[in-house]
Amino acid sequence: MTNVLMTAPTVRPRKSPPRLRNRRTSHARPTRSILLTVLTALIGLYALIPLVWLLINATKTQPDLFSSFGLWFSGDFALWDNIVGVLTYDGGVFGRWFLNTLLYVVVGAGGATLLALLGGYGLAKFNFPGKRAVFAVVIGAVAVPGTALAVPTFLMFANLGLTNTPWSVIIPSLISPFGLYLMWTFAADAVPDEIMEAARIDGASEARTFFQVCLPMMAPGIVTVLLFTVVATWNNYFLPLIMLRDPDWYPLTLGLNAWNAQATTAGGEAIFNLVIAGSLLTILPLIVAFLLLQRYWQSGLAAGSVKE
Repeated sequence: MTNVLMTAPTVRPRKSPPRLRNRRTSHARPTRSILLTVLTALIGLYALIPLVWLLINATKTQPDLFSSFGLWFSGDFALWDNIVGVLTYDGGVFGRWFLNTLLYVVVGAGGATLLALLGGYGLAKFNFPGKRAVFAVVIGAVAVPGTALAVPTFLMFANLGLTNTPWSVIIPSLISPFGLYLMWTFAADAVPDEIMEAARIDGASEARTFFQVCLPMMAPGIVTVLLFTVVATWNNYFLPLIMLRDPDWYPLTLGLNAWNAQATTAGGEAIFNLVIAGSLLTILPLIVAFLLLQRYWQSGLAAGSVKE
């Protein structure tokens, strides 16, 4: 009997498909404009140079401020000494001014954001008689500068006996026409009417629909309005200037200006190094707020970019 040799069938390797070459897309790359690049660089320098000057000069002593170049450090690094001097000068009044500013921001800017949120949501999602008139009033209020209303506001608060009190700064800060208009336009696009109708069909009340459905969608707009109102209240100078006479109720802006004016008064002490160091401490909370809340801005930039 002959042995039959079984040979395994030869398996030919499959030919791998040809590699797909990266084809250039038909879209042309955006052209770079040298003029726009130069203008952007100039604007960036214009914004950064004052901050660099403030940071550098906060490290100098009083004599070095006038004997050294403004955009470079001097021999003695006195940043810590200046900070300690700011916090301890005149019985530590800088801390009182900081707490006053924090009070005006939390109550004034926080209340302005809350009122803008409620008003903007109501104007965007509900129809009522006179809505066009309200829109015209809001646009007109945005166009009126705050300094034009300073004297009437002062006279009104003087008749009410509220001048030289924290309420004379907090109550005007509660009104933000620009924040109301911004929340109005944002809520109109960020909150679809279909989602609200679905929540109502499921039995949700108007309050539950607002807090659980609509409020998370409006988070980027809320943060934007909050930052605008916080910066406006934190840097507010003219309103406290005409409303407050007691230094114990001064905000940081008015207090630092009082320190700066000491050099021009008879027998006053020039403390420009403390003014500069105090200004540096004043802007640090705003920088921290922007860094912590910028992710909400980034999420807001993508709102509406997905095609439904």
